[in-house]
Amino acid sequence: MAQHSKADKAEGAVDKAAGKVKEAVGKATKDRELEGKGKAQQAKGHVKSAKGDVKDAFKTRH
Repeated sequence: MAQHSKADKAEGAVDKAAGKVKEAVGKATKDRELEGKGKAQQAKGHVKSAKGDVKDAFKTRH
């Protein structure tokens, strides 16, 4: 089970990093769509990381 939570956290970190890059490029090029996609991808990354945290918390309680 711990592998699944680690995978969620790793995928979340990748999404957050990629989203930051997209957002920065979008800002630099004044591409609002790309900037928005970057912010959305960061949010997706936060959700995946939280999912991994919840799995860890559930595992330690049971």
